[in-house]
Amino acid sequence: MTLPLILFLIGVLGFVLNRKNVLLMLISVELMLLAVTLLILISSYVFNDILGQTYAIYIIAVAGAESAIGLGVLVAYYRSLSAGFLGRFIGAKGAQITTTSLLFISTGLAWTAFYEVALCNSPVVIDLTSWFEIETLTVNWAFQFDTLTVSMLITVLTVSSLVHLYTISYMAHDPHNQRFFSLLSLFTFSMLVLVTGNNYLILFIGWEYIGIASYLLIGFWFTRAQATKSANQAFVTNRVGDYSLSVAFFGLFWLIGALDYSTVFSTAPLMNDNVLSLIVLLMLGGVAGKSVQIGLHSWLPSSMEGPTPVSSLLHSATLVTAGIYLLLRSSPLLEFASTALTIIVWIGAVTAFIGASMGLLQNDMKRIIAMSTMSQCGYMVMACGLSQYDVALFHLVNHGFFKSMLFLAAGAVIHAMADQQDVRRLGGLRSFLPLTYTAMLVGSFSLMAVPFLTGFYSKDLILELSYGAYSLPGIVVFILGSVAALFTAFYSTRLLTLVFFSTPNAPKVDYENTHESDTFTFIPLIVLSLMSIFFGYIGKDAFVGMGTDFFGSALFTHPNNVYLVEAEFNLPVLIKWLPAIFTLIGFLAGFSLYQYPNVAKYAIDLTKSNIGFKSYSFFNGKYKFDAILNGLTTDLSFKYGLILSKVFDRGIIEILGPYGLSVSLVSMSNKLSQFDTGKLFNQDQLKETNTDALSNSGGVTLNSLYIMLGLMILIFLVLGVGLLNLSNATMILGFKLGLLFLLLLLVC
Repeated sequence: MTLPLILFLIGVLGFVLNRKNVLLMLISVELMLLAVTLLILISSYVFNDILGQTYAIYIIAVAGAESAIGLGVLVAYYRSLSAGFLGRFIGAKGAQITTTSLLFISTGLAWTAFYEVALCNSPVVIDLTSWFEIETLTVNWAFQFDTLTVSMLITVLTVSSLVHLYTISYMAHDPHNQRFFSLLSLFTFSMLVLVTGNNYLILFIGWEYIGIASYLLIGFWFTRAQATKSANQAFVTNRVGDYSLSVAFFGLFWLIGALDYSTVFSTAPLMNDNVLSLIVLLMLGGVAGKSVQIGLHSWLPSSMEGPTPVSSLLHSATLVTAGIYLLLRSSPLLEFASTALTIIVWIGAVTAFIGASMGLLQNDMKRIIAMSTMSQCGYMVMACGLSQYDVALFHLVNHGFFKSMLFLAAGAVIHAMADQQDVRRLGGLRSFLPLTYTAMLVGSFSLMAVPFLTGFYSKDLILELSYGAYSLPGIVVFILGSVAALFTAFYSTRLLTLVFFSTPNAPKVDYENTHESDTFTFIPLIVLSLMSIFFGYIGKDAFVGMGTDFFGSALFTHPNNVYLVEAEFNLPVLIKWLPAIFTLIGFLAGFSLYQYPNVAKYAIDLTKSNIGFKSYSFFNGKYKFDAILNGLTTDLSFKYGLILSKVFDRGIIEILGPYGLSVSLVSMSNKLSQFDTGKLFNQDQLKETNTDALSNSGGVTLNSLYIMLGLMILIFLVLGVGLLNLSNATMILGFKLGLLFLLLLLVC
């Protein structure tokens, strides 16, 4: 018991004394967590409590994930492996070449694995070693490569390698070049751990890694106050979802006693529907934090404070797709949680609608694209709720390519125009930046799901499947998704028009100095443009083709939830064309409103009215979600925190705790001291009183009290060690100590 206490005290002191050092604070928290774990293990051993042991195992697992965070911080702090540890010796160029070349090698291996595992149907599991094995829980360092895994790998590594190549030019003059490349590589590695793990604990390690990596990358320019605030907001919001996810994993372990995928999924049909739905909804909390679903989405616009390569990687292939991957990997659980599926559908549809409407009147170029990320993630979650996991994955892969290209093209514009991001202060760049304009046009059209581009083959199919469910929720979801498509077309066209078509609004000197970027920028834009045009057509038969067994057992769909045939052949023609019609309406409205002065004047006049101004402020202010969340969290926390502090901390706890205990001890000591005169027999009192006074003297009473106290301690030492089931030697030692204590009392 002494060791946990010492560790805990060291952790508390370390946390208090090193409040300005995040790394030491994290280490201190790890010490406190380790102390609690040891205490529970010791208690469970003494009292033979298996539940205590299982809970301790869970704490060890969480501590492992938290240690991964600490390791990530430590590695990033020392410039991460090759780019960081050797950065001072190999320089900025060496760090760039090392990380980028290794990533391109990994990308080639990922495409090779995609051919072998997915196209040749050869899934493989690599079991490296045992992590720990206690009681019923066995966790191995095992990694599996099935169709779902390799599909994620080609997306993550292809996008990441191109982003690294782009970053060589984009961050060429940044003084912290090596640190940025090390963090960017750490971000990619974290996602690889997440998608390849063979159990939920390894997934959770990757999950926490990408959280801390995103925090460090969003706040990369730490001298900017807004960047650090945005990083903190993203980290705190994600921690809310992470807590929900950790509770879900503990629930699975409590029910099943294991966390590896095969065991959990095989027992899913035997679980109670309500309990399973609760676990899935807790998982959905984690998904909402990472994949920006409604309620935990407020960090997304603020994350644009990071460098543009961070935005490109974060919004296309890593952080926001982690939650979608969790739903896809957990498809056997979702299929037997009918209540949770319904809620997932509604959350995805509402997120798609609200995310698209938030982007209507944003003025920051990167934030407009960021709002489209929220909307597209809503489509993916909606597809998961409809049990169309293959379509959700197809849209995830497609979205990764064109979204990454949109951000990279936006970064090219920002660099060319002296870091200007406000679309109202740009314009007329079509002739100055032809390649960037072409890339932005292709990416925007693919985002709008223009027919025969990559986005069209997955986004429209999700809407058709929602209507093909032939239920009232399915029809409502179809309408919400179609209106979201209209909004997406509107703000995408608005972005293109204001940046490339409208009257130039930037200073003349910016146009005189503007130019296309170098080869390191060209290559990623060209490759991603080709993927945004052709990948959807090439991959549609494999991913979502009729009767394809491309995913095998990687994704599970209950037979009652398969209605691809109905969506393909039984839908009315108008329903199939309705999303495209809405997209055309949004395109025409966006182009006319911002290209033709007469139409624009009419729209400006609308905003001068009271209702028009409030509507503009409402949409431009992102539904006032930040104000609402601040009111619900900050204001309520201060208000009720003060009440709790007065009533409990300074009231009940103080009275029953330190203050009350100290006052009680002082009062009791004062009363007991009155019985002690300092003499065994009070001679003065003996002379004045009769023999009866002797029996009431304080000295006799005090010595009797000492004797009774000694007997009580003796009984406790004899019986207590026996109850604790300790060894005979310990019992004899306790007995001897008790006798010695009693003899000392008698002598005194």
